[in-house]
Amino acid sequence: MEPAILAIISVVAGSASVITYRFIKRRNQRLLREALRKKYAPDLPGLKNHDTTTVVHSETEKIGGSVDKKDEIPPVVRTKQIEELTEKDYNDWETRDDSRNENIVELRLILEELLDEMPPSDEEFDDDERIMELGVRETWIEENDEELEEHATFVERENVGSGIIVEDSPPENDDLDHRLEREGGKSGSVQVSLAWDDYNDLDLHLFCPSGERIYFNNRNSECGGELDVDMNVKPVSKTPVENVVWTSNPPKGAYKVGVHFYKHHRKRKTKKSCKFRVRVSLYGKIQEYSGVIKYGNAMQMVTGFTIGNQDELSKKYQNHAL
Repeated sequence: MEPAILAIISVVAGSASVITYRFIKRRNQRLLREALRKKYAPDLPGLKNHDTTTVVHSETEKIGGSVDKKDEIPPVVRTKQIEELTEKDYNDWETRDDSRNENIVELRLILEELLDEMPPSDEEFDDDERIMELGVRETWIEENDEELEEHATFVERENVGSGIIVEDSPPENDDLDHRLEREGGKSGSVQVSLAWDDYNDLDLHLFCPSGERIYFNNRNSECGGELDVDMNVKPVSKTPVENVVWTSNPPKGAYKVGVHFYKHHRKRKTKKSCKFRVRVSLYGKIQEYSGVIKYGNAMQMVTGFTIGNQDELSKKYQNHAL
């Protein structure tokens, strides 16, 4: 057989192997998530396959999430935030938050052994070093996959957001748009962005209506969401940003926004307490939230929102319950 033909066969076989591996990995992640939801969060709706998820189809959507006709925008309802709670409800939330912090400690998901001492001066990181750090993170995730999913499922049960509501209009001095433009972040019908102001590694997690979770180890969901910006695996920026977007056709259902303090980088006396802000843009309407997260604490459920009619969605969840 000709060498050229053998080369083509080899390339095709290799591509098929990669596709098969990704399919099996995604299927296994889904099965694990289903099992953990049944065990640790039986009150949550069952997972839905992406091909049965109702989506919003709007032919007039433009970049940036604006829509020409208001009647084409589905109803959107946000979650209640802690500042809107009564004293009793807030005390109940604090009790649940303490349980989440205990959960992450019990599961040994704090990366003390991966803390790296950084010199006080700036340090450049090349692509090889970043790839190596990504490999370390991926290996750790694979070794702790079930524990990470268990913790995420535990956090997903929370229905009250920890983020403090910021004014409807973003502050004039906010540079979040500049950061997104700098990193090539996309905009769309649904866009959730996370920003903070030090060298630490925070991570944005987006819980989708389908039951999928978009984060650094699952950057593209079957329901069309994408994490297109992920920063500070290495402490390269003091003005980092992360971004999850549905450029169009976001699925109807409940979304929850999580923030996790993944790794504390000891660079320029970076602290173990980190202020952050989250911007949620839904069909061009923006709401911002601020918060503080401490290294070693649980992932925070910062806020959430539901797209679509609640009665209709309740029926669909029942129909898709496993």
